[in-house]
Amino acid sequence: MIDFYTWTTPNGRKVSVMLEESGLDYTVHGVNISKDEQFKPAFLAIAPNNKIPAIVDRDAADGPVSVFESGAILLYLAEKSGKFLPTGGAERAKTLEWLFWQMGGIGPILGQAGHFTTQAPEQVPYAIDRFISESARLMKVLDTQLDKTEFMAAEYSIADMATYPWVILGFDLIRSAKPDVIGEGKNIARWIKTIGERPAVIRGMAVPEVAS
Repeated sequence: MIDFYTWTTPNGRKVSVMLEESGLDYTVHGVNISKDEQFKPAFLAIAPNNKIPAIVDRDAADGPVSVFESGAILLYLAEKSGKFLPTGGAERAKTLEWLFWQMGGIGPILGQAGHFTTQAPEQVPYAIDRFISESARLMKVLDTQLDKTEFMAAEYSIADMATYPWVILGFDLIRSAKPDVIGEGKNIARWIKTIGERPAVIRGMAVPEVAS
């Protein structure tokens, strides 16, 4: 059994999608970041960076293993399940390229774009333009790749799972803000539809359940 600590964010939903896709047994533990629950000592013992998601694998061969950082968790779960990450060669390298592209690029940049446009205490035009423009450039990179392959690294993989929860939040906003960069983004739109119709993705995107 895997204990899964998460909240309703794109980074959390990367992992819930992978857990659903891989069929691994897990139990959800909600960490309400709006109430600063990520700073509780019990959670910090698992995730010292005080960020969700995190997991504890109770069934690891040498005893319980805790993992924090969404990219590391996806790699761990892929290797544990033997699914959604090629075992070697060029296909594995390509999957890891696009996984780390998300981790270092489109995730953090879209997060900053969202912060400066909707959450910052004052509007900073330079910051807004900087992060919207870079988000658009990265969206164009993704659209160009998806013109060549059905999924980010040819086969559906943890790279797609990492990227999808972020792109569905920002695609329409960025496309409307920078149509000169992205254009129609038809390849991204097709990819979003394809992934969004997967039953495991639908289930994973609903984790955790939060009372209204």
